[in-house]
Amino acid sequence: MSPLARISTSYGPRFAEFAFEPAFTAAVDQHVAELRERLGAATPDLSPQPPHPEDLSDYALGFLDALSEMDWREPVGHDYAVCRLTAITWLVKRHGLLPEPRKAQD
Repeated sequence: MSPLARISTSYGPRFAEFAFEPAFTAAVDQHVAELRERLGAATPDLSPQPPHPEDLSDYALGFLDALSEMDWREPVGHDYAVCRLTAITWLVKRHGLLPEPRKAQD
């Protein structure tokens, strides 16, 4: 499973928290903006471009490696890593960066 798929599977369910956790929503939004800037997806006009899937995947893999080296464990609430991983998931979902699952043929 790709890093983007693994992160999206784990952190996609956190989107439900946006409805009742405005501080979490704002933090994730800030992480999305920082990721867009870091990966060169920001443009001077007001319509942000999608990040290149390989660039986001490389970033995500490096971030996961760093978390693993720190022996990070997901907390009950929201820390920097949860916000960053949720932001990666939001970008993946918003821009359809994962291939569509193949349907079984009859």
